[in-house]
Amino acid sequence: MTPAISFMIVVFIGLIILFSSFVTVKQGTIAVVTVFGKYRRILHPGLNLKLPLIEQIHSRISIQNRSVELEFQAVTIDQAKVYFKAMLLYSVLDQMEETIKNVAFKFVDERNLMQALIRTIEGSIRAYVATKKQADVLILRGDIVEHVKGQLDQVLESWGYHLQDLQLNDITFDDVILKSMSQVVASNNLKAAAENEGQALLITKTKAAEAEGNAIKIAAEAERQAAQLRGQGIALFREEVAKGMTAAAKEMHEADMDTSVIMFTMWTESIKHFAENSQGNVIFLDGSTDAMQKTLKEVMSLNLLHADNVKKGK
Repeated sequence: MTPAISFMIVVFIGLIILFSSFVTVKQGTIAVVTVFGKYRRILHPGLNLKLPLIEQIHSRISIQNRSVELEFQAVTIDQAKVYFKAMLLYSVLDQMEETIKNVAFKFVDERNLMQALIRTIEGSIRAYVATKKQADVLILRGDIVEHVKGQLDQVLESWGYHLQDLQLNDITFDDVILKSMSQVVASNNLKAAAENEGQALLITKTKAAEAEGNAIKIAAEAERQAAQLRGQGIALFREEVAKGMTAAAKEMHEADMDTSVIMFTMWTESIKHFAENSQGNVIFLDGSTDAMQKTLKEVMSLNLLHADNVKKGK
């Protein structure tokens, strides 16, 4: 081998060693370096140097948020099957060296980590649901999440991870249970509707009775006032008639005329009024001479009595 070829081989090997000394770590990732299989140090994002042929990149740990979807079932205390669909959001706890060491060496690989994480969460939810009735599971969604977080925080921190969120996206039951739950809801709705209808009918009848009572009171008051006004009108009419007759009688007496003419005139006016305003009714009046004379005598007697009263008053 010529010296030129040997020099080129040495240069080539040197370049390989030189370039292998540079390591690029992507943003959101931390590289774990080992020396002959033993942990040595960590490399942060950016361009880093390592000892060529001695230090090796064991793994690259993502410190970004990761999510995984879960589907599993649980059994309630009253033996009802509950089917869950959930979304798990987790991440590396922090970027401290001890945390990264736990993440890198606690599990053989990512697959084993995910299996342990999922099974732990499923087991925690199943244990909690097993103490509850199926009717209570739907309203305990938030309580289930809080229970899982409380149970798993310490375990996950020992692995170097943190459970950020657990969302129970869907909680379902067997078809038979769903139908029975629908029937219960429907019956409760019918019961509530019947109660509301009864209350509405009671209110309607109560209001109608109050309105009828008020109407009767108003009508009675109006009738009372009308009767009072009618009575006052009749009294005023009679008072005015009496005044008119007294004045007419006085004038005729002063003129030395027979006051019976007034009664005769009223008699004829009454007959005329009955004839004009009878409206088909039949009124029997004794219009004979004897009846008229009898009436006039009675009127004249009243006049004499009235005159005596007037004189006594003087």
